[in-house]
Amino acid sequence: MDRFAHCEWPFFEARHGALAREADAWAGGIGYAHGEDADAVCRRLVGDLGRAGFLNHCAPGGADFDVRSIALLRETFAYHAGLADFAFVMQGLGSGPIALEGSDALRRKYLPRVAAGTAIAALALSEPDAGSDAGALTTRARRDGAHWVLDGAKTWISNGGIADFYVVFARTGDVPGTRGISAIVVDADAPGFSASERIDIIAPHPMATLRFENCRVPAGNILGKEGEGFKLAMRNLDVFRTTVAGAALGFARRALDEALGRARERRMFGHTLADFQVTQAKLADMATGIEAGALLTYRAAWARDVQKRRVTSEAAMAKMHATETAQQVVDAAVQIFGGLGVKKDHPVERLYREVRALRIYEGATEVQKMIIARELLKGAHKGG
Repeated sequence: MDRFAHCEWPFFEARHGALAREADAWAGGIGYAHGEDADAVCRRLVGDLGRAGFLNHCAPGGADFDVRSIALLRETFAYHAGLADFAFVMQGLGSGPIALEGSDALRRKYLPRVAAGTAIAALALSEPDAGSDAGALTTRARRDGAHWVLDGAKTWISNGGIADFYVVFARTGDVPGTRGISAIVVDADAPGFSASERIDIIAPHPMATLRFENCRVPAGNILGKEGEGFKLAMRNLDVFRTTVAGAALGFARRALDEALGRARERRMFGHTLADFQVTQAKLADMATGIEAGALLTYRAAWARDVQKRRVTSEAAMAKMHATETAQQVVDAAVQIFGGLGVKKDHPVERLYREVRALRIYEGATEVQKMIIARELLKGAHKGG
């Protein structure tokens, strides 16, 4: 099957297919992306992605994101290496709030370096007791003359420890819940900032707990209006949540291709695995789930890019379906490989570790279901 046949769908323009094939050719030469030192690998990947021009798509000079391009690139990079997808998207997720609401001065200071791959970005929203419930965050920022002073902690922060700057969400007012939260840019060398507590996870990539102790940053580093940081975080997720589904498609397509190769080659009881109906049924389910996920993913991306509307429900559906399906497809591929599928650093074993986090970050599957139901109920109320 042509992995880029879906680029002929009406959701896309000719430039999207060309971009996907260009990225595929480039990603075929990044064998180093599976190295042991995730910090060093990610630094190198960011630089190489910048020099290749791909980071321009996730770190535009303004707020003009093309979600279809970002999702296609994530799908392509994830097919080849999970760390390549990670390095690419974190440049966008970490700098997206600056593109959306940063002052001209902040955009000029950070975005060109992010796009060039000479500065590494990170987003700092989650806390020990505030993950999906952002309204529970306790990190505070108080105004002190020409500075903001931050105190608190963030955790599960991707690129933590290697980022050059962090977009930090902190409470700047006494209003409860999500109101009173602001977004502030904190440079890694800001006094009172630390990212020394590293976190090891099953698919290694840079991650840390951040500490802010009387951390001082210029007052001009606030993004948008004070107290509207939560809205900005949601706008940022509206761009990048759909692209998580793109990454899931990439992992799933690679798992299916690996499974197809194994099914054709592995002999058992005088036949190949592909000769057995039970294997054929498994492969059919894998392929159908992937195509359904792709339709949901690129419908959501198209609706945002072309129709210029909020896609809260569509993005949640795409993220939920594509990531859950990818987990099932990868698991099926491991089953087809048998013992070889759990051998350390085998392609499907890596996929098994890499795909798991997608069902959690940027809103767990359970949160996506709540979002979809909430949007449905809103519509039902308006219709009634």
